[in-house]
Amino acid sequence: MLTKIDLCSMALLKLGENPIQSLSDDTAAAKLGRTLIDFVIDSLLSLHPWRFACRTYNLVKDENGDFHIPSDVLRVIKTNGKIMENRIVSDVDNLVIDAIVRISPNDFPSYFASLVATKLAVEFCMPLLSDQTVFRTLVALYETELQSAKFIDSTTSINSPIQDFSLIDIRF
Repeated sequence: MLTKIDLCSMALLKLGENPIQSLSDDTAAAKLGRTLIDFVIDSLLSLHPWRFACRTYNLVKDENGDFHIPSDVLRVIKTNGKIMENRIVSDVDNLVIDAIVRISPNDFPSYFASLVATKLAVEFCMPLLSDQTVFRTLVALYETELQSAKFIDSTTSINSPIQDFSLIDIRF
């Protein structure tokens, strides 16, 4: 079971530092982890339509005639309405949205967990080490891991067959 502490510890190990035992410790590393972990995870989840974090919601209008975006949604990917703050305005009665949602680190695939740890290492580097060379190396590693993670994520699912397409029907 992967936890936020594990992700912070992985980041610290990438820096050559000792892992932490708790985010409530009174060390500089624990304070950084406590401050940055949720922000880093949310920003990375929002960055790309990760298949493991995509959900579809069927929304119904509230008493004001708006659709409220669920609280676990980080980013709406597809909707037939206009997003205004935490609600969607649309003329339809029922609205289907595709969204990126906040998920637990325990549900991260390994390629995404590694990406989070590397991004955390980038964020931890200057406050803990103040080493520009290590920082630049970590940034390059992060960019490489980001591209690899996007590729892995985009190729993990089998494409569904094309259905109800007249040119295919005519051919067969």
